[in-house]
Amino acid sequence: MRNVMENRTVVERYHQAMRDKSSDALADLYAEDAVHEFPFTAPGFPGRFEGREAVREGYRRAWGAVPFQVHGIEDVTMYPTADPEVIVSEQVTVVGMGSGGPRLRVPSLIVLRIRDGQIVHCRDYMDALAASEVRSAPSQAS
Repeated sequence: MRNVMENRTVVERYHQAMRDKSSDALADLYAEDAVHEFPFTAPGFPGRFEGREAVREGYRRAWGAVPFQVHGIEDVTMYPTADPEVIVSEQVTVVGMGSGGPRLRVPSLIVLRIRDGQIVHCRDYMDALAASEVRSAPSQAS
């Protein structure tokens, strides 16, 4: 039961880092030698990051390349598994381009292996088509 609660806390901190678009807060959740994979990646986005610093730099670059705002993480459902280190989180990230732009919904599912309070492996199944729409949406003045 302890691992389930700790894992849920890590997922909640992961979601907060996404809402804040903080690559530092996100990377700080990862073990130094962690791996973050994107099995269904969007065009122009890497298939994996190897190591905490690669996660930090990769998200800094990705989030900095498009001026979107995260308006929320919705429809969150967390599923504990038979393996106490693994938790699955299903969620929808709501993003917009500036304050007046359209809001887009990006569904995703992440499978996290968490050991000693740090993410050691992540498989990030984001909707690649929705992510591409965010990246190509016209920017609105904030």
